[in-house]
Amino acid sequence: MNGVHDMGGMDGFGPVIAENNEPVFHEAWEGRMHAMVSQVAGRHFRNIDEFRHAIERIPAPLYLASSYYERWLNAMMTLLVEKGKVTREELVACGAAPVDPAQPANHHAAPPAKLRPRKPRFREGDRIVARNLNPTGHTRLPRYVRGKRGIIEHDWGEYVFADSNAHNAGKHAQHVYSVRFDARELWGPEAPRKDTMRIDLWEDYLEPDHARSKASKRKKP
Repeated sequence: MNGVHDMGGMDGFGPVIAENNEPVFHEAWEGRMHAMVSQVAGRHFRNIDEFRHAIERIPAPLYLASSYYERWLNAMMTLLVEKGKVTREELVACGAAPVDPAQPANHHAAPPAKLRPRKPRFREGDRIVARNLNPTGHTRLPRYVRGKRGIIEHDWGEYVFADSNAHNAGKHAQHVYSVRFDARELWGPEAPRKDTMRIDLWEDYLEPDHARSKASKRKKP
């Protein structure tokens, strides 16, 4: 889904400050939060993709005002309420403050699909275009690459498709590719000419770039 969580390529949020000798947890409660999610994962929600979608559905003002593990807490409460494991009233009685998600879970009824080998659609060196999608559900396709042209650099093999896995709509394993994008293709003419970015993208996010491929063939002697 589109939302404030997809912050790649956005500015105006201040510098990213690297912390020297950063601890695993800054506060003791963060470690407890990590342990709690580890315990309910696989029991009360199915997979990491479903959990990520719950984080994405945190209302934008609260998302921006929350720390990393505060988002974990809100996502866990959302999933436990949606799955009927606890009520909002019970959480409030315990001193928690559950919030209404920005949109429903958007679950599908399709049963999980078995993993089957899938012939790759692309090879190293192929020119592609990232599809311009605006899904209402979970996706790992960043907004800043949609509609942009790149080149397949490596095929990592098959992986569960996050977009369907998040909604219990089947694993639909498919090839994931390392795609190289020129910085100027992503950020415009002010980006350094020689800079590139490599992004891992599922096959269903990509289309052949027929226009660039034909132009490349015409330039060959």
